[in-house]
Amino acid sequence: MHKLVKALYKLKQAPKAWYERLSSFLVQIGFTKGIMHTTLFRKALKGNLLIVHIYIDDIIFDATSERMCNKFFELMKCEFGMSMMGELKLFLGLQII
Repeated sequence: MHKLVKALYKLKQAPKAWYERLSSFLVQIGFTKGIMHTTLFRKALKGNLLIVHIYIDDIIFDATSERMCNKFFELMKCEFGMSMMGELKLFLGLQII
């Protein structure tokens, strides 16, 4: 019984630990965390803008420069071993064009 409770407790904390790790990394590489929406990050560089939104276990991002998007993806791939799922077409029931 004790092992099960401990395991469930750790699972509850996992999303918070993941968000803290990811958030710290983004701030470290120059992103600014949103004040009202703390899961929204932005980075402005040489007239370009990169926006990152963390939603549960997904990271949605876009930029005014394709090079900036590709560079961000490579950073995330190296740091966290992430893969790209492709272009966002549907999010929370909203069609993205």
